[in-house]
Amino acid sequence: MSQKISRRPGGEAVKQRRRAQKRAARQLRQQQRAQGLEASPPPALPNRKSSWSSVEEEQAGRQQTVEEQVKVFRSLLPVLLKRFAKIADPRHPKTLKHQLTAVLLHGILTFVFQMASRREANRRLSRPQFQENLRALFPELDSCPHHDTLNRLLADIEVDEIETAHLELIQRLMRKKKFYRYLLGHCYPIAIDGTQKFTRSQLGAEEWLQRQVAAGEGSTTPQYYVYVLEAHLAFANGMTLPLLSEFLTGKRDGGQSKQDCELKAFQRLAARIKAVFPRLPILVLLDGLYPNGPILELCRRYHWQFMIVLQDGSLPSVWEEVEGLRPLQPQQFLKQNWGNRRQQFWWVNAIEYRYGPNDRRRQILHVVVCEESWEEIAAASTEVVKKASRHAWISSEPLNPRNVHERCNLGARHRWGIENNFLVEKHHGYHYQHCFSTDWKAMRGYHYLMQLGHLINVLAQHTAVLAKLVRQFGVRGLLQLLEETVAGPWLKLDRLREVLRLPYQLRLD
Repeated sequence: MSQKISRRPGGEAVKQRRRAQKRAARQLRQQQRAQGLEASPPPALPNRKSSWSSVEEEQAGRQQTVEEQVKVFRSLLPVLLKRFAKIADPRHPKTLKHQLTAVLLHGILTFVFQMASRREANRRLSRPQFQENLRALFPELDSCPHHDTLNRLLADIEVDEIETAHLELIQRLMRKKKFYRYLLGHCYPIAIDGTQKFTRSQLGAEEWLQRQVAAGEGSTTPQYYVYVLEAHLAFANGMTLPLLSEFLTGKRDGGQSKQDCELKAFQRLAARIKAVFPRLPILVLLDGLYPNGPILELCRRYHWQFMIVLQDGSLPSVWEEVEGLRPLQPQQFLKQNWGNRRQQFWWVNAIEYRYGPNDRRRQILHVVVCEESWEEIAAASTEVVKKASRHAWISSEPLNPRNVHERCNLGARHRWGIENNFLVEKHHGYHYQHCFSTDWKAMRGYHYLMQLGHLINVLAQHTAVLAKLVRQFGVRGLLQLLEETVAGPWLKLDRLREVLRLPYQLRLD
């Protein structure tokens, strides 16, 4: 029997191919610089050994990292604790062992340190060394509550008050103009999108949604799931902050299920945003689900600007007007380089879009299209491959050469920030898809605590000192370093207490 010959390249051949690809990529970057294009960014993390050469250096580095993280936490904590203290506590006063504020703070720390479940949080956060360090960092935590205590509390209190505390924290940062330099046309960019939280084969609460999925041989079986519409602040520097969550519900009356949908949830979420921020200038960033008359009318009624993805098959009458008017407006064109891409923008302003019964309603829209091209090295060879893409958006404001780059590249394209946040919360330590509780109120409460923990971590990672460590360790590496340090005997608690007494002003990078 003859031996089968492998066609896979050997180790030396793989190394030679990688060297050749690196040389080709280097040559391509040189060509791009000569053409006025910026080179593509280097890999996110350096591939080198630890910069600490001794245990003393490592201890000092860990101490500084925790100090910077906790400074941010302590600057935000008074607002949260003050708001938490206003939540009505349904527990009997004589049987209380832990204050409501301490239990909720413990829940936030569960997500700051990225615990995967209630069981894991009970096991790890209750370790003696972890507890001693946490008490030094947060004197409010006189003892470690069991997560069943938190679960029961969330099932009884008004969990929407947790999200109210979240919003008050954001409002305070806005009043202090912490985000002022990230605004687009003096507007706060808010990306709104929906995502599935988790699925189950058994119904956990009456509010869960239901659908039929294939079960084989042409049959179907019911599947139950939870879906959330999220609103996040999506800034052009890459900082994306959780803002509001709207849960879709499936109400069941007499055995009949009335399913919610994302467009209905958008109207509820938009009304909540308007109620909380009645005079805030907002630029709404939406995907291709939303270009329709009622949504456009709602944004205009709230005096919100918008940039909405316009797909090829959406709003045929608008596309017909665009194709008809484009040849008559050849001057509405901009050509530029952005990063390593060559971009060509063209737009058509003042398009009349009619909708509703007998087309009685109308909106004036502005459509912009971006066609771009770039080169990159093929994955399996040293050949330079040409790439191209096309994007189209509906704008609430007329386009011109002065605002098209800001509205498209710095605004509409950064809608990806909310999708990246979904990826981070689901797969990078926040366990978005974990239920944490089958009780509907408690599950929502854990969700709001997770959003608060994520918000605090993102703000800390964009401060001047920790932003440098993010470039060195990466986001997940930095969070792992923080958790290991607080869990271990690394910290000098006396020095830490002195540092925490000093005033701190949050400064974003």
